[in-house]
Amino acid sequence: MPKTLIEPFRIKSIEPIRMTTRAERERLLEEAKLNVFKLHAEDVLIDWLTDSGTGAMSSRQWGAIMEGDESYAGARSFYRLEAVIQKITGMNFFVPTHQGRAAEKVLFTAVCKQGDVVPNNCHFDTTRANLEYLGVDARDLVIAEGLQPSLIHPFKGNIDLERVEALLKEQGDRIPFGMITVTNNTGGGQPVSMANIRAYAALLKQHGKPFIMDVCRFSENAMFIKMREPGYEHTPIRDIVKEMFSYADAATMSAKKDGMVNIGGFIVLRREEWMDAVRNVLILTEGFPTYGGLAGRDLEALAVGLEEGMDEDYLRYRLRTAEYLGERLEAAGVGFVRPTGGHAVYLDARTVLPDMPVAHYPAWALCNALYLEGGIRGVEIGSVMFGKRLDDGTETYHSMELVRLAFPRRMYTQSHFDYAAEVIDEVKQQAAGIRGVRITKQPPFLRHFTCKCAWVDR
Repeated sequence: MPKTLIEPFRIKSIEPIRMTTRAERERLLEEAKLNVFKLHAEDVLIDWLTDSGTGAMSSRQWGAIMEGDESYAGARSFYRLEAVIQKITGMNFFVPTHQGRAAEKVLFTAVCKQGDVVPNNCHFDTTRANLEYLGVDARDLVIAEGLQPSLIHPFKGNIDLERVEALLKEQGDRIPFGMITVTNNTGGGQPVSMANIRAYAALLKQHGKPFIMDVCRFSENAMFIKMREPGYEHTPIRDIVKEMFSYADAATMSAKKDGMVNIGGFIVLRREEWMDAVRNVLILTEGFPTYGGLAGRDLEALAVGLEEGMDEDYLRYRLRTAEYLGERLEAAGVGFVRPTGGHAVYLDARTVLPDMPVAHYPAWALCNALYLEGGIRGVEIGSVMFGKRLDDGTETYHSMELVRLAFPRRMYTQSHFDYAAEVIDEVKQQAAGIRGVRITKQPPFLRHFTCKCAWVDR
């Protein structure tokens, strides 16, 4: 039996990559104020900024697009997608949104108030920002192992049940619901075990609190459960997914991940209790409840993509891709979050740039170095994204300094990953010459998207 795991698809259409020189990239990064978000995509050789909406759709999805019903209200495309989501999640009440952060904004606006506290394993950037914008305390309660990049643990995305229970006892009157993110993006794309989901749901139910899952990578999480959790080795992915959803009262999704589409998201609820409030906010901000900011063709593509994203051959290849890059990095002595996650590999900037002070934002500096050396665009998951500048001018810093290399689905081949491993190794060898940055201008929320930076003097 061959050992090489091949891509479970054939390439039907291609997009050329524009090659750039080191001198060009130095100029382009300066023009972008040392913020890779501000680069033009055509100036990036390998774009691993995000796996959100950046993948390749299948021939079945492109065919479904032609079936899109663009009626404003009651389009058949909505009812087709509704039926697919109801079958997958077991929940009856569904509204589409144009992407995940819109789903968060709609749901949180409908059910949260200033002064609330929302526990999660780790809130990602838009989830945290949408809660904090409403005056809600977004509390990260991932297990201790989830904050130690080099430590091997099969489910580093698990929520710390003891800390959750303590929070429920101390501040239960302030908690409108509990959340969990699968897989845990902030902590390295790490999965959550079924046992942890089940226990967390039971704990919340004991205290009368609804349980909401952020499920943008639910299929990848299900595959990790199949591969790592005793008792699920022979369980079909669809059955694992069904059980995961059975414990939740609601879910939000950026469908641009495991929905395999370029745009889209949704909210799904088990009970009708919140539905009127959700619909009202949706109509005000997104659109009528049967299109929610999406074209009918997008709804059709998502209905197909959700099914394709649960294909076990695809998921096995997807997870193995990240594992392969991790093996190349380990051989080169590059630190990363171990074991590798499903959608990305997270470089540990503190191991690549051990002498750089956190005040110079080492993960941000590493992002810049990867672009300069090889035209690779990743994203910082560190103190620019999750730190804050306080009113007195001091900074708070994140517990980890990571660079996420997030892989668009069905888009890059093995040679791209081999090239990336070589670039990362080169950057590691040049660590002593890599410069840190300082922030010269920033907005009050989600500063990493638009902040301007300058080099720190040597």
